Amino acid sequence: MMKVLIVDDEPAMLFAMKRMLSTMEDVELVGSFQNAEEALDFVRNQDVHLAFLDIKIAEDDGLELARRLRSLRAELDIVFTTSHTEFALHAYDVYPLDYMVKPISRKRLAQTITQATNRRSASSDDAGDLTMNRLTVRGLGCFEASSKHAGAVKWISKKSMELFAYLLVNRGRSVTKTRILEDIFPDRPLKNAETYLYTAVYQLRKALSPHGFKDMVISAQEQYRLDLDQADVDFIQWEQDVKELSEINAANVAAAIDLEKQFAGELFENHSFMWATVEHERVDIMYDTFAKLLANWLLARKQFREAAQIARRLVSRNEFEEESNLLLLNIYGALGDRQSLHNQYEHYKQLLLQELGLQPSSMIQQLYEQHQ
Repeated sequence: MMKVLIVDDEPAMLFAMKRMLSTMEDVELVGSFQNAEEALDFVRNQDVHLAFLDIKIAEDDGLELARRLRSLRAELDIVFTTSHTEFALHAYDVYPLDYMVKPISRKRLAQTITQATNRRSASSDDAGDLTMNRLTVRGLGCFEASSKHAGAVKWISKKSMELFAYLLVNRGRSVTKTRILEDIFPDRPLKNAETYLYTAVYQLRKALSPHGFKDMVISAQEQYRLDLDQADVDFIQWEQDVKELSEINAANVAAAIDLEKQFAGELFENHSFMWATVEHERVDIMYDTFAKLLANWLLARKQFREAAQIARRLVSRNEFEEESNLLLLNIYGALGDRQSLHNQYEHYKQLLLQELGLQPSSMIQQLYEQHQ
């Protein structure tokens, strides 16, 4: 039985909707209200499957009511009913099941009820398949998302993909609409930017829907966040694992080496998200600090091959960085590999001279001479 709620400040509309719904099979009208607070109080304590909401309810905002209802019942389907067609795009923000312009015919209403019923039936059928389904997100060295249930996420637009990356970086924390507009749509007039944001939210939810994660994007009180309970995000997990390895020892060195290898590349590589610059640098610094700690630990225990592999990677990421070059030269010196030591020193020396007009520091020169 489909349990239905109506919220509309027009008595005539309530009466018409009640009359049409009463003639439909497997539909139970559980409540009808003329203001938002009464509807919210009812939903807090009663089971509701489908809510018909007028976008303009006297002094209340139907869009805000929809957000608050969704925060109470994430699975609730929402249909907007209104005489104002210009609100349709803004309604995408809460991902409605349908949008109906008054006056509403019985045929049109029946189509929407059927759509809601079919959706609930499909969700029920897929429940078992999706129980163990998770969204896998890779942000190190690339940016892609996928699930076992439906394969790779097919982004509808670049901005919806960027919004997903933006919310991921905030790690489940809520972000205000104002901040999102400033960061993702900085060059657009406010009204246009809001429209683009609502569209991007709608497209993101639509892209995640085939995977069973439409409700991962949560919006309430002009704030947005991602529910990451069913997501495995490589850079978030990588950072957590690094923080747990506050020091390297014989018991955890194998895990540390594996963790270093998991760092597949720059955050969101090949995607120039301007707002991600600070996060990009923070993750880079975390990797460099961890990799140097590990390489030095391996060097001290004469595990030269593993240490050299990490040091070469550090140098390749920033050829000008003195500490990484010093580390690699130290490893070559400890190995007694004079040819590699000479080649690396000369390469570094030429690079500094050609690009910066500088000579290697006295520390680098002394180390080189010491191992010659």
